[in-house]
Amino acid sequence: MDAQSLSRFRETFTGEVIIPGSERYESARRVWNGMIDRRPAIIARCADGAAVARAIAFAREQALPIAVRGGAHNVAGNATIDGGIVIDLSGMKSIAVDATARRAVAAPGLTWGEFDSATAVHGLATTGGLVSTTGIAGFTLGGGIGWLMRAHGLTCDNVLSAEMITADGMTLTASEAQHADLFWALRGGGGNFGIVTRFAYRLYPVSTVIGGLTLHPASQARDALRFFRDLTASAPDELTTLFAFLTAPPAPFVPAELQGKPAVAIVACYAGDASDGEAAVQPIKRFDPAGVDLIGPMPYTALQSMLDASAPAGCMNYWKSSYLDQLTDAAIDTIVEHAAAMGAPLAQVHVHHMGGAVARVPPDATAFAHRSSAYAVNIVATWIDRADDARYVAWARAFSDALQPHANGGVYVNFLGEEGEARVRAAYGDRTYARLRRVKAQYDPENVFRMNQNIAPATA
Repeated sequence: MDAQSLSRFRETFTGEVIIPGSERYESARRVWNGMIDRRPAIIARCADGAAVARAIAFAREQALPIAVRGGAHNVAGNATIDGGIVIDLSGMKSIAVDATARRAVAAPGLTWGEFDSATAVHGLATTGGLVSTTGIAGFTLGGGIGWLMRAHGLTCDNVLSAEMITADGMTLTASEAQHADLFWALRGGGGNFGIVTRFAYRLYPVSTVIGGLTLHPASQARDALRFFRDLTASAPDELTTLFAFLTAPPAPFVPAELQGKPAVAIVACYAGDASDGEAAVQPIKRFDPAGVDLIGPMPYTALQSMLDASAPAGCMNYWKSSYLDQLTDAAIDTIVEHAAAMGAPLAQVHVHHMGGAVARVPPDATAFAHRSSAYAVNIVATWIDRADDARYVAWARAFSDALQPHANGGVYVNFLGEEGEARVRAAYGDRTYARLRRVKAQYDPENVFRMNQNIAPATA
């Protein structure tokens, strides 16, 4: 960029322009995953949709590659870019809740903590992230696995409409009635098609849930995971559960002999009638009477932020993920064996129970694929010292390789790092991927928005 072009951009841009050397540049370029260390040429922190359109136009005039930043929580680090422009939506935080219609219209800079706080005032919620600092935009566009998914579907299943700005600066509203092909693609297809500046979500009456976790020593991992398999085989739709391998925190509620030691947890959220919920979680509470039991009535917002400390910003992160159709004894043995070698205190392994409302949506209704998968396994390598990069990346890869004979070949796109086109295709399957390429060709034929889990436009 020459100084004159940059000056003209500043004059016509309704937001903050941050360039190398600016006081806020170093903090503005950082993303959640500490492994990502990129230096954009310009960060355009947008105030509204008009600013987004202007930033896109400027990027194209200057032939600058574009990255789009919402919450910047994605493990792949696609919210920043070397030598290009970051179109930063993090300041766009408006939300309007219509309690009567059970509807929220939200801007893309919100985190789930901010979104949930606004809807909780009305006793309402929709499926959101497992960590409250996650941004709503990328999470929604990739699908949205969260605590309410078995009761109310994925986040993308609860999008009523989306306002999007295209590569050529057009503002479109996608819904079942308008641009239906784009609406289909935005619900699971990621940020491939444009920049969403407003989402409308369906809300549900959710305030207090039966939630929390039980914690057990890692010596019980195999028995606990088999119990989890049996529990999930007959769990009601209102109950969403997660099995986690972790290091027990040095917290007052954890026995001294378990603090800082390998452990397993069963995390639960029952979103429904309280008395039915108490009955549904009793098997979890009875599994190990000597274990730590923190399951009970709590505000949904408390459950949403309960795991925040396990995902601090700035740590090194490398993830590998797969879907499983079943938890066989052999799969359980593989998971337990490799989880025991994770080492880093912040590393975890998550086994998400899918099904319920997620599986009842027809497979071609949205771009989110693999709805029939029973479990999503996420190998979360998290550590602090860059000197340990090779060690923990190798652990995650070896674990993932060993799990493949038990997996169904699919992967959740929001858990993907930089793994190449084949894994992006695996997130959708051939049929959905081909349809996404056709939609991409219609709305972004030049692949302007390619700093993502990219789907190249179809060619004639």
